[in-house]
Amino acid sequence: MLPLVAGIRGVAISVLDQSMLDARRGGSDGLDATAYGAVASIGALLWWLCARYPDTLPVWAPWDFAPLQFVTFWLAGWWFARGVMISPPAERPPRWRTVCFVAGLLITYIVLLTRFEYLAEHMFFLNRLQHIVMHHLGPLLIVLGWPGAMIKRGMPGPICRVTEARWLTRSVHWIQQPVLAAVLFVGLIYLWLIPSVHFRAMIDPDLYALMNWSMVVDGILFWSLVLDPRPSPPARVSFLSRGGLAIAVMFPQILAGAVITFSGQDLYDFYHWCGRIYPAIGAARDQMFGGLIVWIPGAMMSVVAVVLVLNFLRQVDDHTEKETGNAAIPTFDPSRWTSL
Repeated sequence: MLPLVAGIRGVAISVLDQSMLDARRGGSDGLDATAYGAVASIGALLWWLCARYPDTLPVWAPWDFAPLQFVTFWLAGWWFARGVMISPPAERPPRWRTVCFVAGLLITYIVLLTRFEYLAEHMFFLNRLQHIVMHHLGPLLIVLGWPGAMIKRGMPGPICRVTEARWLTRSVHWIQQPVLAAVLFVGLIYLWLIPSVHFRAMIDPDLYALMNWSMVVDGILFWSLVLDPRPSPPARVSFLSRGGLAIAVMFPQILAGAVITFSGQDLYDFYHWCGRIYPAIGAARDQMFGGLIVWIPGAMMSVVAVVLVLNFLRQVDDHTEKETGNAAIPTFDPSRWTSL
């Protein structure tokens, strides 16, 4: 049986409690081994097929297989599912949060690990659509699922301890400082849109992978700061600051999108040299569509985030009012009022 309890700091757990946890986890050990074996086998098969027969694969298969991305997506999904399975019913996330997490993981997987990636490498507007999903929509849906607790519960103990390492938690805490988080969120969009940087990233496989990883990871870190449903504390910042962050990153995206949309020259000639997958869409129109995607969907995601933050604030207020209403109402004692 796998080790079940790891990293419990300073508190001794009773034998009965550990036995109950073992019983919940032990039933999934065989399924756990099967899942790891399936991920490894399917990954190896896809790697071989992409290397030998890329043009014969269906649209849902990767065009250029990325092992680290493949393993990360599938293990995150499995650990979440396993965490839900071994959790008591009362501790499981609501169904809508599960749906959000799965949807966010799925659409991010689609734009990175299916034939869509090939299209995004040959049309600027599809590349911008890919980045909107990687940096905005996908991470936002993943964060709405609030999957951290379930993923940690479902992952092996040694990996869980790594996620709790002080150097990692401090790094995340530093990156999620409100001002720095907003600067990084907008700064990465601008960085990869600089024409010379964009050209280099599209022809350098290592830089291309770094670009994709930076967008996904930064999106998750930023939206997890903004869309924290808890009051502050334990949340890092207040609801007002969370709404302000969502609005603050909106206007630089509008500016970048407008500059690209109304530019009179071809800023991204990489797509000319590599060949556009849809020749009927010329350079000017391709760039205009790409600029509009940076401009409108990017800004709209900030509006959606503000609405979600306001809803979380309403839920916290309703919960507080409910707790206050259930509190015992002090009785009025006339003798104390009249001093008798």
